[in-house]
Order: sequence, then structure tokens, then C-alpha cells
Amino acid sequence: MSKDYYQILGISKGASEDEIKKAFRVLAHKYHPDKEGGDEAKFKEINEAYQVLGDAKKRAQYDQFGSAGPGFGGFGQGGFQGANFDMGDLGEMFGDMFGFGGGRGGRRQARGGDIEVNVTISFSEAAFGAEKTLELYKPVACSACSGTGIPPGSKMITCKTCSGQGRVRQMQRTILGSFEAVATCGACRGAGNIPEKECKDCGGAGVKREKTSMTVKIPAGIDHGETIRVQGGGEAGPHGAPSGNLYLHIRIQPDTRFERDGFDVYSNLEIGFADAALGTEKEIETLDGSLTVKIPAGVQAGEEIRLKHRGITRLQASGRGDHYVRVRIRTPRHLSRKSKQLLEELRDEGV
Repeated sequence: MSKDYYQILGISKGASEDEIKKAFRVLAHKYHPDKEGGDEAKFKEINEAYQVLGDAKKRAQYDQFGSAGPGFGGFGQGGFQGANFDMGDLGEMFGDMFGFGGGRGGRRQARGGDIEVNVTISFSEAAFGAEKTLELYKPVACSACSGTGIPPGSKMITCKTCSGQGRVRQMQRTILGSFEAVATCGACRGAGNIPEKECKDCGGAGVKREKTSMTVKIPAGIDHGETIRVQGGGEAGPHGAPSGNLYLHIRIQPDTRFERDGFDVYSNLEIGFADAALGTEKEIETLDGSLTVKIPAGVQAGEEIRLKHRGITRLQASGRGDHYVRVRIRTPRHLSRKSKQLLEELRDEGV
């Protein structure tokens, strides 16, 4: 029965050579049996399709006769006998997956490691932003060699391991059998040359672990549990490679005066019967300091008084949220004789 190789790779019949190769690499990564969730049968089927469609002559023959046509007999059932594998593509792909080299990628620099830090800030700092100085003990670029691992004045010599090519050939074993793959030279890391001497301060690594301080900016409006990424703030990479990132996990100290809901702030104000009935003015605490607020006559328990633009600065936007004052009416537990008399008179009036 003829197989639809285009359907197996998930491409159209008019797909270009690059599109075919890209589809094969994605599916091969996904279904490789050495990876979690891999599928050996599916992987072999994908590779079978690629060996045909990736070859212009075989593809033309397949387009005319299908997989059951001349030249394809027994290919699907007989494994991979006689298949002309593109070892460059497979070597590069397996190198990416299992880390034994870069078939055509040249020198690869290992980025420095990431660092994660918990940062605690106040309620006010979360509302308006702040700057924090962090003390970190991490790998930093060696000052003696400027992070290169090469001491000043040292000359470069040809790498003996790869004879200056930057790549070496290695025999690799896969489920498809053994094949020769091109890998990045480990001695020179693909550069083709190595320093005559290594920096004594860092042992040629280009990095040293030291205590360092850095100031980071906390944006206004940040919320509890959110994370800030400081690009390049992590560990320095070896031999001048890029630094990793610094991730700040924000923790906000609670403030007994305020509650937060998004960018709005809530607080409680307790007043007496008379103030609620007649209205009054009260001093309250806001994020901007003390503020006198007017309580309208006849205010009810649980009503909220809105103070516009007195809330938290909106993160990555303009303006601020609002401050809502929740009114609580205090009921006295002990009354004087005069107070009782006055209240009884009010009750008689239906108040």
C-alpha cells in the first residue's frame, strides 16, 4: 500500500527543500525514542519519509509512482537497508538533542547560569516603585583577563586536537546504526586555536566567584508573587560568553492600614451614630499621607467613599487606581442616662 510521505511530515506537495528539512527536524525531535514520550515506530516512519522527499531524484520518482513504485520496494518493511542518510543533518540534529556537538553550527558559547532571588518590599514601595541594592555571591568576569581566560600578552596557537579546524569527527551510535558525525572540538570550543597560556587568576575559565552588589529597579505597581527579569544580571558566562539572567521574585509586606485589589486600595473608617446622621470630616491615612475626607450626612454602614487617583500606580501604564474608604458605624456599649434619654426621644420620632 502506498504511503503518503507528505502527510507523514505534515507538509504540502509543493513544499520547498527547507520546509521539508524543517518539518523532519521538528518531528524527529518530538518522536525520538531516546526522549521522554518518544515513539520508535513513528520516528522510523518520519525518517523514511524524509529519506525520500529530502532527495530530489527520489522525490520525483515518488511523485510519479508513489511509495509502491520501482525503487521503493520493501523500504518501509525492511528497515533502512540501502537508505542514503544525510549524516550532516542527522549529526547536527542528534548533537542538538544529546549535546555531542554542532555539526554545522560552529563554535557555541555556554551562557552563564540564571539566578533567582526573593526580594521583599513594603506596601508603599510596591505602589510607587523603588530601587534595591542586592548583595550576590556569583561568578563574575575575571578582571585580570577581562573575562577571556587569556592573560594579557599571551598569543594564540593552533589547536592540536582539531588541527585548527574547530571541529572533530566522532562515531555516534543511534537506533539507525553507527555513523560518523562532525562535532565541535572540545579543546578549543570550535575556535580552532587556543591560548598559549591561561589566566592564572581564573584558571583560564574567564570567571571568578566573588561577592558583588547591584542596584535593581522595582517598577511601580508590581504585585505580590510577580517576577522581574534582569537580563544579563545572572552568572557571567565562561570565556566571555553572555551572562545569565537574574529573576527577582517579589514579596510584599502587608500593611495593616490598607488592603489591595488590583491597583485600588481599601481602608476602614469607624464613626459614631451622630457623625453618620449629621455628617462630619475625618482625617484618614492614604498612600500620600494624611488626608481630610468629608463624610456626608446620612451615610450608611458599609458605604464606600471614593478618593480618585489615590491608589496604586498602574504597572506599565499611566495613572493610578482609586482609594476606597469603607464606613463602619460604631455602636456604643455603654450609654449615659442623658444619652439614653436622647436616643429614646429619637426612637419615638421614628429615627
